[in-house]
Amino acid sequence: MQRIELHGGAWVETWDGWLRPPEAAALAHTLMAELPWEQRNIVLFGKPVLQPRLIAWAGELPYRYSGQTLEPRPWPSAARGVLTRISATARIPFNHVLINRYRDGKDSMGYHADAEPELGRDPVVATLSLGETRRFVLRRHERASDEPPLVLPLRNGSLLIMGGTCQRHYRHAIPRDAHPALDERISLTFRHILRAPAAAPS
Repeated sequence: MQRIELHGGAWVETWDGWLRPPEAAALAHTLMAELPWEQRNIVLFGKPVLQPRLIAWAGELPYRYSGQTLEPRPWPSAARGVLTRISATARIPFNHVLINRYRDGKDSMGYHADAEPELGRDPVVATLSLGETRRFVLRRHERASDEPPLVLPLRNGSLLIMGGTCQRHYRHAIPRDAHPALDERISLTFRHILRAPAAAPS
């Protein structure tokens, strides 16, 4: 495990090979085949935009982000198996997983923080990566900062945990990659939701 201390009490921890390659490959194959994948609109700068990736999810409570709500959905057996192990590693009782499927290098995740009110002030967020290696970029949110971005390769079977004040001070992304031979990547992002989000205004 590698722990990186960041500004203002933020930190990240990474484990390469948290899942062995055969186990990671089997989990990815099961998730691709069995999950109800969707491509949804999100609200970006006040406008609906189609997400550049596919998503699935599971959890006992709804989760709202970028103008959409993911209603409660039963845990697939494959995801429940790693939920227990990741909760033990992070020492957090995670109760929600958002699963992103990056079909190639054109699929991406823009800069954002996991700072929704129902996650609490300083949430711990864990991401398990399966399949193709992609760049994870973490940068300070404060405009005046000259701190260089932190760039980490998220490899097959790796685990990344963000904690402390990371969601307050930093934004993270999975940028597009122009490499033509990139294969699929699946990420399982685990969160602990404290309460149901407030109803959207009508």
